[in-house]
Amino acid sequence: MPLFGTDGVRGLANGTLTADLALSLAQATAVVLGQGRTAEARRAQGRRLTAVVARDPRVSGEFLTAAVAAGLASSGVDVLEAGVLPTPALAFLVADRDADFGVMVSASHNPAPDNGIKIFARGGMKLPDAVEQRIEQAMSGPKLQPTGADVGRIARFSDAEDRYVMHLLASLPQRLEGVKVVLDCAHGAASGVSPETFRDAGAELVVIGADPDGLNINDGVGSTHLDVLAAAVLEHGADVGIAHDGDADRCLAVDATGQIIDGDRIMAILAASLHERGRLRDDTLVATVMSNLGLHRAMSERGIRVLQTAVGDRYVLEEMSRGGYSLGGEQSGHLIMSDYATTGDGLLTGLHLVAEMARTGKTLAELASIMTVFPQVLVNVRDVDRSRANTDPDVVAAVAAASASLGDSGRVLLRPSGTEPLVRVMVEAADEETARRHADELADVVRTALAL
Repeated sequence: MPLFGTDGVRGLANGTLTADLALSLAQATAVVLGQGRTAEARRAQGRRLTAVVARDPRVSGEFLTAAVAAGLASSGVDVLEAGVLPTPALAFLVADRDADFGVMVSASHNPAPDNGIKIFARGGMKLPDAVEQRIEQAMSGPKLQPTGADVGRIARFSDAEDRYVMHLLASLPQRLEGVKVVLDCAHGAASGVSPETFRDAGAELVVIGADPDGLNINDGVGSTHLDVLAAAVLEHGADVGIAHDGDADRCLAVDATGQIIDGDRIMAILAASLHERGRLRDDTLVATVMSNLGLHRAMSERGIRVLQTAVGDRYVLEEMSRGGYSLGGEQSGHLIMSDYATTGDGLLTGLHLVAEMARTGKTLAELASIMTVFPQVLVNVRDVDRSRANTDPDVVAAVAAASASLGDSGRVLLRPSGTEPLVRVMVEAADEETARRHADELADVVRTALAL
């Protein structure tokens, strides 16, 4: 099985993800990312390569970050340790400091016993699959072993948080005075920097989930537990609730009535705002195939084109880079605003969502009404041959029949899992009952036709 998954290397800390593995991965990263014209130019000038390293507050992040720093420094790379910061902060700092690459130690929304390692290339960009494969191969090859003055140094990146906060504040089109916000930091990487930034931007703030102890990250709080945020919004009479996940690369929201505003509706709000202000490049939004049909309808009504990609923020990023587009994202709350970030940034998204409330004087519910959400039913059909999901004649015929029956009032998406023997059947329709009926019928066909 490949070492790299859809978002870096992830596993049980000190189980599958050990200090030895982190050290070896860092050494291989130095070998692979230490190649190229820029790296050679630095060496010709007598300069060592530089990497920024950050982590979320999981207790295992302490020893894994130490192992990463040791692997890099022993390979002749100078390390700037940024401490506990969100993943998008790490990506920003790599570009801001003109570092050669960056390493983030985090398992995002996973529980505390897990951890992960994400690598960012020069400019704060995520690595292509091919480069990740080269790093994995390099783990079994020769390492860089400089001696004397050529070994890397490890230093504290003392102003890392300040640089990131100033960057976020400078991106805002509107200050946040007059908006009361409940902010849920998931006891994660944003627990310090997110409250600071929202306060500096002028919001009236209530903070929950911002007391990390190394073990409570994502535990009953954050973007995977929005009921806690909704209750806090109602309790405090707030205008909006903003939730991050453990490494703060995503943002979901709750309106003043406690209703969840997912990534699709946040994208719709921000796309319409950028379009109105002439800031939505080529009048185009990039979303994945899982985004709700309602998003497509709302954008079409406003003259905004929606480009679809496979599921995963890396595919959204690739499409945005190809076309130079300014906004893209996922239903899960990973939004990329390419004028200000190279990856999904939950703080940036939350700040701009609240800024739109302040700019327009509208409630979040009013802004979210731009989009009518079509009921969406997802059925995971397990223990089937996913390799034949898109070619089996019975399945293909059933999908075609369901699509014809729904017409313009719905859609069908059949998606084989990339890692498990299951097929995901998703149906959208004008009402829940219709969506459920078609999803169940298609699931039965898949279960029978693709049985192992």
